[in-house]
Amino acid sequence: MSAVIISVLVMVVLSLLRLNVVMAIIFAALTAGWLSGMSLPDTVEVLSEGVSDQAETALSYILLGTFAVMIGYSGITGFLVRHLVQALKGKKAFVLLTIAGVASLSQNVVPVHIAFIPILIPPLLNLFDRMKLDRRAAAVSLTFGLKAPYLLIPAGYGLIFHGIVVDEMEASGMTIGLGEVPLAMALPVLGMLIGLLFAVFVTYRKDREVNDAAQLEAEEDFKEMRFTKFHMLTIIAIIGALLIQLSTESLVLGALTGIVLMLIFTVVPFKDADQVMVDGIKMMGMIAFVMLVASGYATILQDTGAVDDLVTSAAGVLGNNQLLGAVAMLLIGLIITMGIGSSFGTIPILAALFVPLAAALGFSPLATAALIGTAGAIGDAGSPASDSTLGPTSGLNADGNHHHIWDTCVPTFLHFNIPLLAFGLLAALIF
Repeated sequence: MSAVIISVLVMVVLSLLRLNVVMAIIFAALTAGWLSGMSLPDTVEVLSEGVSDQAETALSYILLGTFAVMIGYSGITGFLVRHLVQALKGKKAFVLLTIAGVASLSQNVVPVHIAFIPILIPPLLNLFDRMKLDRRAAAVSLTFGLKAPYLLIPAGYGLIFHGIVVDEMEASGMTIGLGEVPLAMALPVLGMLIGLLFAVFVTYRKDREVNDAAQLEAEEDFKEMRFTKFHMLTIIAIIGALLIQLSTESLVLGALTGIVLMLIFTVVPFKDADQVMVDGIKMMGMIAFVMLVASGYATILQDTGAVDDLVTSAAGVLGNNQLLGAVAMLLIGLIITMGIGSSFGTIPILAALFVPLAAALGFSPLATAALIGTAGAIGDAGSPASDSTLGPTSGLNADGNHHHIWDTCVPTFLHFNIPLLAFGLLAALIF
């Protein structure tokens, strides 16, 4: 069996057994290196070298967590939640679809990706508990908004994603226009939408029981909240951080701007800055470490040629069967992306391997784009190492009552990867 398949299975099984996801990825990386003929010391060296590829992302997440804690310190989020409680009481589906809509804006209109989650979601947890809302549904809603828009809409992160698909296909010898990629991805995204609606209105529609004592305690916290000048200064800091992030295209500089403004405005007293930084690292530090280790794991898979071996093995048994070929390519994408945890990072690998195979099977450029785009996205939802699952967990687990694997990864895997596989296959055969 392929080193990719076995190592991904190691990661998934260990994660499902509730071993810390960082440790699960490390064991998966060691397994991949060992099965590919590398010594353990060499595997560790490659893993360590690959970690540096996500260093900037990890730093941005830690700074973002600090900024989010500062915003919470100001009390503005609690003030807003207090006024939402009565208005949204009993409207769980509306809340969940609104969350999905807000998350969708983070990919195209205001491209901040997961940056909004640790700011928006933790203050809403008390509201979720009062509404008896199942947080697994919130995880599915957030992941939908973090993925579907960039798969379909050529703006913001979507423009980057579509550009990667076009460029990598062309580099491998197949030409497609940038305007054709949304058409290729329309059916897979429709599948994701169906998965979201099924989660909201069927799977997780029942009330989730919560601790009444905790509710009463939280209600006391909201009673005396009024809008103050510090709330206004916090809004200014948020706008400043957003403007810097958009103008410089740097999440690090954006988050750092927000932190500096919060200190200058004395929203957070300087004497409390150290503790706030510690709390920020607690909130987002795990995500940072997972992204770092996952980057090293991806480097091992690429450097050892394990991915090439997997595709070569699959191509040998496909013959000229388009249906079997499409299923095989989507499943390969699922396995690779589950391990690497990034649809953006997986597309160049998949395009180089899939374009010759798709051409040999007689797939059109539009069908090939659908296969590559869907194969790159199919494992991202549900991967323990993906920021599309880590982001929602960072917000929903702010109070320690949400499990990354069972409450985020498993629900998003079931509700998105299954329809992506079905509708991606349909798109490939239709186009």
